[in-house]
Parts: sequence; structure tokens; C-alpha cells
Amino acid sequence: MEYKLYVGNLAYTTTETDLQTLFAQAGAVKSVALIKDRDSGRSKGFAFVEMENQQDMQNAISTLNGKDFQGRDLSVSIARPREERSGGGFGGNRRGGGGGGYNNDRNRNSNRSGGGQKRSW
Repeated sequence: MEYKLYVGNLAYTTTETDLQTLFAQAGAVKSVALIKDRDSGRSKGFAFVEMENQQDMQNAISTLNGKDFQGRDLSVSIARPREERSGGGFGGNRRGGGGGGYNNDRNRNSNRSGGGQKRSW
């Protein structure tokens, strides 16, 4: 069984070593994964820490949640399973809805001038 924690509100300068040291105070740490932006390599401000057992996980939550660490109040909770994403790749299907980009405005104006129904908007 996994005993994985979500750790949020991290300073962008926090390292995996910093988290390893901090969470080791609460119990045995199995792994630390600091989440980084794939383009810039900069921290996204959250991480996942896996503890060895449930007692260590509960101890980490009770002692570290809300604790000031590097000038930020940590958010420590049990990690939820990753949700399935629908669609794929960039953008997916973004049709419909509002919008008001250049092409929409151009089409809207051309609809007004050609015969057909006049709109009052």
C-alpha cells in the first residue's frame, strides 16, 4: 500500500533534499517528488512525499500541516489518485462557448452587412 502525501504551498526555492530532511522529522521517508515545470524546470510549488507506513504518514500530516517552512505555511494532506484526463494533446476541442477573437469579430461583422436578418446587438 502507498502512503503518499500531497505537499502544497511550497516556496519555489524548496528542493527535494529540503523536503526529505523536513519529513524525516515525522518518520521514515520512502520518496520525494518535487513537481517542476517541464519547459522551465522551475518548481510548481508542490510535491508528493511517500512515507514508509500509515503511522508516519499520519504523524507528518499532524505535525507539518500548517507549519511555516521557508516563509510559507505548508499544506499537507493525503494525496488523491490522479484523475483520468479526457482528450489528448494540446488544446483538445475548444469549440463553442464565448470567444471574441479576431476571426469571430470579422465573421460577425460580415454577417451584418450582407442581406438576411438584421441583428440588434
